[in-house]
Amino acid sequence: LRWALDIVRREVPEAVVSVDTYRPALARRCINDWGADIINDVSEGGLTGIVNTPIHEAESMFDIVGELKCPYILMSVKPTLREMMKAFAGEIQQLRDRGAKDIILDPGFGFGKTLEQNYELMADMAALQALHLPVLVGISRKSMIWKLIGGTPATALPGTTALHALAVERGASILRVHDGADRGGGRENEAITNQRSYITCFLILA
Repeated sequence: LRWALDIVRREVPEAVVSVDTYRPALARRCINDWGADIINDVSEGGLTGIVNTPIHEAESMFDIVGELKCPYILMSVKPTLREMMKAFAGEIQQLRDRGAKDIILDPGFGFGKTLEQNYELMADMAALQALHLPVLVGISRKSMIWKLIGGTPATALPGTTALHALAVERGASILRVHDGADRGGGRENEAITNQRSYITCFLILA
């Protein structure tokens, strides 16, 4: 990961870099030592995609985010919107109590959810606006698209584009995509590298 971040910083020094991780100590190193700007927590503060299954880490991700004061993407692994809203409300307060800044919510499409639950969430995700925080949606080429209509991730771009339009209509302000050059209506202004060291991007919608 350090090697990947070094390459991004060298080749695209103006990029705003986000790192996917659930490990608090790694998050600290990425921000303090390796040039990352945003932490994208794929565990909802210490849970796995298996709902309510804890990840055993020596430190608390919420404590680290409060210490670092960096933008933080809180991704839900809850299966329903009702559970998600209840959990988010408590987690947001915990983060604010620790001094966390710039919290971004990710409903976690594909994490801890069945195919049906993913689409129920898409239908009702406008309710997340009640939390008054930016909402990020990451559904690019996910199995919830190609398993529904048939095909593979390689053929899922049209379905991805359609769901992106629905997500924006329902309040999403950030889209995590793999095909930034094929999108209209937004601007590509963040590079993101995850622990598998590939690069995608965020589209921040004006």
